[in-house]
Amino acid sequence: MNHRWASTGILALSVVAGPVIPVAAASEGRGGGAAVPNPTFTKDVAPIFQDKCESCHRPGSIAPMSLVTYEEARPWARSIKARVSARQMPPWHIDRTVGIQHFQNDRSLSDDQIDTIVRWVDAGMPKGDSTDMPAPKQWPAESVWNFAKQFGGPPDLIIRSEPFTMPAEAQDKWFRPTVPIGLTEPRWVRAIEMRPVTVKGRRIIHHAMGYLQQEEPSDSPVGAGVFMEWSVGKQGELMRPDSGRLLLPGSSIQFEVHLHAVGEEISDSVELGVYLYPKAQQPKYRQVLTALMASHGLELDLPPNQITVTENFSVMKMAGRVENFQPHMHLRGKAMSLEAILPDGTRQMLSFVRNFTFYWMNNYVYADEATPLLPKGTVLHVTAWHDNTVANKDNPDPNQWVGWGDRTVDEMAHAWVNISYLSDADFKAEVEKRKAGDSKTAPH
Repeated sequence: MNHRWASTGILALSVVAGPVIPVAAASEGRGGGAAVPNPTFTKDVAPIFQDKCESCHRPGSIAPMSLVTYEEARPWARSIKARVSARQMPPWHIDRTVGIQHFQNDRSLSDDQIDTIVRWVDAGMPKGDSTDMPAPKQWPAESVWNFAKQFGGPPDLIIRSEPFTMPAEAQDKWFRPTVPIGLTEPRWVRAIEMRPVTVKGRRIIHHAMGYLQQEEPSDSPVGAGVFMEWSVGKQGELMRPDSGRLLLPGSSIQFEVHLHAVGEEISDSVELGVYLYPKAQQPKYRQVLTALMASHGLELDLPPNQITVTENFSVMKMAGRVENFQPHMHLRGKAMSLEAILPDGTRQMLSFVRNFTFYWMNNYVYADEATPLLPKGTVLHVTAWHDNTVANKDNPDPNQWVGWGDRTVDEMAHAWVNISYLSDADFKAEVEKRKAGDSKTAPH
């Protein structure tokens, strides 16, 4: 195993608590100009909560409190100020100083939005004029598929696992049923959703995998890979134009569901919704979801009371477009980076998650103009930092040696990365489009 110890990684692991937000008093104004009125909930804060918070903080969703109305939000105002000032909420842990900074699904707050919330709290949380309140945001029912409106209806295929029951008190469990997809001809996939069938089921499922089992052509340079991974906060996988996943006749999905007890017996199933391209429409680029390891296979060895840094390298056998970055570690995971080493030796830091937390498995989906195009032979370098010390508040026992394992108290070190593979000719064409500015995408 290739690892370095804390002496080489402590500085890189230090947590940035977030920017210091200057609070301008209303009577002083800004820049010597007229006084700036204090923000109110109805006019200034509610739109921010609708845009960045209500996806979780609304009645019946996964957050412990709703922030939809003034009456619901006000008791939590000082806690909200502390969390947003430290950039702990909304959960978005990309380092803002290095790598790609443009994402399709960015739910982080801007400096101006943080400043607005802080000034609102410091001004005494004024409610404001009720006529300034934006119309309530209409959230789909939990039973509605996220992409149904976009594609004009429910998924073309819905693959559901057998039901399972998690006792109120038990060790972690894994449920691995295999379900045939039922296809008799090749079909291309343009979007995927995966979820527990019930909201209550999300309490007991840490994450769920859908492994694609199918016989690939002997000349295929890429395998089937993982079809879909679900964790709390992940809405699905939407393929970019002209790219998709390939399903072959006779294929099956092997579910792998990681369950943990929550003090209540809960039964549920996991379902996979698949949106297909029309039969006459075949995308040019095949996309595959791959686990890029930050260790050599399953060799992970974390001594007690130390910070350990591990790394691994994967060579791209074809040119490709990297679509996202999703670190996966457990309780001792603290940071992970994804770097591209080009065939000419040039190094590009794509993304660095500085303050990983096990409780939010964020998937950072690059914006169209930011997706890196990488030539054949590029080395994808993944580095992981694990903090097995008492300083890690999530560490169950810093005096234990920890190795690779499926349990929450064990560890992992890999990144889920979608890659759309391109032929050499297509890669050159895409690069020329970017240079000419004729594509929606542009170099990051």
